[in-house]
Amino acid sequence: MDSARQLVGVFGGSGFYSFLDDVEEVALDTPYGPPSARIRVGEIEGTSVAFMPRHGDEHALPPHRINYRANVWAMRQLGVRRIIGPSACGSLKPELEPGTFVVCDQFVDRTMGREDTFYDGPQTTHVSAADPYCPELARILVEAGDERVVAGGTVVVVQGPRFSTRAESRLFSEAGWDVVNMTQYPEAWLARELGLCYANVSLVTDYDVGLDGMEPVSADQAFGVFRDNLARLRALLFRAVPRIGPQPDDVCASALDSAIVHH
Repeated sequence: MDSARQLVGVFGGSGFYSFLDDVEEVALDTPYGPPSARIRVGEIEGTSVAFMPRHGDEHALPPHRINYRANVWAMRQLGVRRIIGPSACGSLKPELEPGTFVVCDQFVDRTMGREDTFYDGPQTTHVSAADPYCPELARILVEAGDERVVAGGTVVVVQGPRFSTRAESRLFSEAGWDVVNMTQYPEAWLARELGLCYANVSLVTDYDVGLDGMEPVSADQAFGVFRDNLARLRALLFRAVPRIGPQPDDVCASALDSAIVHH
């Protein structure tokens, strides 16, 4: 891959398994094992795009079994410096209706036991997580969107594969969080650890059960809403990707500058 070319990474979520038609498939191995799938490299209006379905080609990997480290490492190995990670989510607020896109700017990690760092020692590294998403990429996504794209929001990431209980969902709503998802952590975070930009688009597929009067969602319903809105998501990405320039010296690129503990 010509490193001088601009290369934007895209991770596909539930129901989002293919993106571009004319692609070159790249198989990569990583120090962390195999990624979820081969990376498909194609082009949108002169910008090279590297696409990978995070759950695998046949959705064989549930959220807690995805090798997030291998996926993010493979993207960087290919030359990607900026990543968009669309995902399905449940709404924790009545005003965030199914079909809404939320461009998140914060996450809350409620997962357990996931491999969530590249820095296992002996070098000790503490990367700041204050603002874990790339603000410039988020701005580009919002500006490329329509009136159903919401700028900013907090995603609480649960372990899965089960959905939340009513009590858990109510707790998340009362905390003021916006949407609930199973894959944003550690994917978004691992990109920051490698000095990459990362932005999320959370597609609301359902109201979570903690909201008053809501019936429990089924996986079939959630996937149905995602399928119904997949064309909108693809259109948003087709508008946004050509606007993404090379990575600037931003909070993402400089994340490691003050993070390494020197002996």
